[in-house]
Amino acid sequence: MLQHPEFIEGRHWRKARYDANTPIFSEGDSGRELYLVLDGTLRVLGKLDLDAQRHIQPGFGELGPRDIFGELVLFDEMTRSATVMTVSESELAVLDGDELLRFLDAHPEIGYPLLKELMTVMVGRLRKANQRIFSLFAWGLKSKGLDTLL
Repeated sequence: MLQHPEFIEGRHWRKARYDANTPIFSEGDSGRELYLVLDGTLRVLGKLDLDAQRHIQPGFGELGPRDIFGELVLFDEMTRSATVMTVSESELAVLDGDELLRFLDAHPEIGYPLLKELMTVMVGRLRKANQRIFSLFAWGLKSKGLDTLL
């Protein structure tokens, strides 16, 4: 899609380079851009408050070339749900979410396959999240000795 003659670099999207250990955005930020990894490795982090004074940032996963993130901006106007930080020097395609939606509306022959691919990515991430929830639930039961009651 980045090569489509009507999806113009500089208007609809731009390339950006980031040094290692650079935050792209943080959980709670507002934003209307989504990103395609062209080169490099990035880490997706969450924020977990253990109590009023203690916080940790567990990693949810890593992203590499051809991975997309920030795609939720296409579906709602909520703040960012995670922090994304570069692990290595990285090059990203930064897409304006509103411009992308207008482009996809004008080109449904491109829009449908792209949205279908995005849904495939999102479903895979949801399945992984469900597995993590089940694992944490099982760990909690075991830590309390409740797993023997089942």
